[in-house]
Amino acid sequence: MRKPIIAGNWKMNMISGEAKDLAEGIKNEVRELSGVDVVLCPPFTSLSPVSEAISGTSVYLGAQNMNAAASGAYTGEVSAMMLKDLYVNFVILGHSERRTIYGETDEMVNEKVKTALESKFKPIICVGETQEQREKGVTEKVVEEQTRGCYAGLSADQALETVIAYEPVWAIGTGLTASPEQAQEVHAFIRGIVADMFGQEVADAIRIQYGGSMKPANAKELLSQADIDGGLIGGAALEVSSFVDIIKAAV
Repeated sequence: MRKPIIAGNWKMNMISGEAKDLAEGIKNEVRELSGVDVVLCPPFTSLSPVSEAISGTSVYLGAQNMNAAASGAYTGEVSAMMLKDLYVNFVILGHSERRTIYGETDEMVNEKVKTALESKFKPIICVGETQEQREKGVTEKVVEEQTRGCYAGLSADQALETVIAYEPVWAIGTGLTASPEQAQEVHAFIRGIVADMFGQEVADAIRIQYGGSMKPANAKELLSQADIDGGLIGGAALEVSSFVDIIKAAV
């Protein structure tokens, strides 16, 4: 039985005080909940106050990105050691915004995944197609290339330490959402790729989140699908009640 995982990607929102208040509010609402992993992923500038706010609780801290290099002349970047110093547990890698805006490739994501695993983080690895790719009927081709590229060179044991987030790019921040059936179809397809790469036992254990405009109104139906094990939440993660409602839908 895979434990659901709900992660809030706050993107480039919230200054430190706001982030701490949001983390406190979420923490207070979920302290009695069990059976679901909750991850908060604030911007880098708010990792420290959020880390303090959730210290000693079951809520995990996540980062939105990291560099594959240990240190060096990489202006504006953040290393694994810097994140470890703030008690980060998870790190989002390969988000569609990193791919489309900043040109990250599967090879770049793969290097980051390897560094994250070496640093004992749990990577949340994002894959997903654009609207144009869906309309062309190449969703499976795109998702398979991304999954295989991001997991290249990993062992089965390493794959077990990761989470996959399927995020149809056309449904991020647009208000559009894949139907539960559409989402389930792709999640099952991804699980099949994992089975081919690492074996059925790993495929049965790995968690695959849905990351395209999940909200309180559609969370229960999406999360009830056989291969959807949680959500990578954007806009709805910026408000205590909406994020908590999604968390409760996963229990």
